[in-house]
Amino acid sequence: MVKVVVASDKFKGTLSSDEVAAAVSDGVRRVRPDVIVGSVSVADGGEGTLAAAVAAGFELVPVIASGPTGEPVHSGFARRGDVAVVELADVSGLIRLPGAKFAPMTATSRGTGELMAAAIDSGCTRVILGIGGSASTDGGAGLVRALGARLLNGNGEDLAEGGAALSEAASLDLTALDERLAGVEVIVACDVDNPLTGPHGAAATYGPQKGADRVQINVLDTALTHWADLVTRQTGRDLRGAAGAGAAGGVGFAALALLGAELRPGIELVLDLVGFHEQLGGVDLVVTGEGALDEQTLHGKAAVGVAAAARATGIPVVAVCGTNRLDPARMNQVGIVAAYALTDLEPDVRRCIADPTPLLRRLGERIAVDHLPSTVRA
Repeated sequence: MVKVVVASDKFKGTLSSDEVAAAVSDGVRRVRPDVIVGSVSVADGGEGTLAAAVAAGFELVPVIASGPTGEPVHSGFARRGDVAVVELADVSGLIRLPGAKFAPMTATSRGTGELMAAAIDSGCTRVILGIGGSASTDGGAGLVRALGARLLNGNGEDLAEGGAALSEAASLDLTALDERLAGVEVIVACDVDNPLTGPHGAAATYGPQKGADRVQINVLDTALTHWADLVTRQTGRDLRGAAGAGAAGGVGFAALALLGAELRPGIELVLDLVGFHEQLGGVDLVVTGEGALDEQTLHGKAAVGVAAAARATGIPVVAVCGTNRLDPARMNQVGIVAAYALTDLEPDVRRCIADPTPLLRRLGERIAVDHLPSTVRA
């Protein structure tokens, strides 16, 4: 019996991981109704990580938490036993900005900390935190304050939220944070190696994506430097230059310096989380994908992680995508033998975005014809 597994990331702004898998699976079955087609929800640690955990059998625990500009949002964490999965993008991400209006100086990661606090207070002792898609550049200050840290200005008052306010930070009390984190392991899904500050830091590299202009980037970088100085004095360790410290507007720094977190590649963490490796037994073909296959795909994105895991067991991998900007040689280097793009069928990108499902079904049909043994045809 021929077996296929579809393990694609979301097509951002159009289809979820599950919706991509459903469309491709339908197409495969139209041509090969005898084939067993399974699916695994995957993500790279950013948007979709929570959904992948729930699809893998974790229980969704609803929580109302602070959005990036302070408004309450309906979010939650996924739980299985004493393990919790928290997705920053779902509560503190760009997708949670009211009216999609940027707030580069004041946006906060507090809501992510509130979700972690809820998970820990419910008894979870291992927290897996996906930190892609952040709306803030606050150095993770909001997150650690939600977990119990006190951050005060020179007048002994609680600091305002957001990255800009960090320039006024005068003292940091970690007593309640340390008490809450006692016995808790934090693992962070992180796919970037940027430091916290400087020309390749959080503000300079990712600030423009969050609406910051050149002047605001300089202000934020100065504030993050002051924050790093304060944390270094408090802890005796200077981790501002650590790989990944600049992730998610500096949440990576706070996780390393104040939570004692371990940083791991996002897709590797998610594949372990959803039991992907255990589902490859007897599989003849893996279909992966994401909205765009490009140079960024090659640096830790879900499609490459899936391809690497499948290739390690000798299973061929093909990819579906909205657009493909990689030549065959580049794809072969990462274990993808062929790519099928929506734009191969419909050159108008706007139409691909507006109605991708029928196109994905047709790509599924093509994959079945091109890559599955032709013993049966519908």
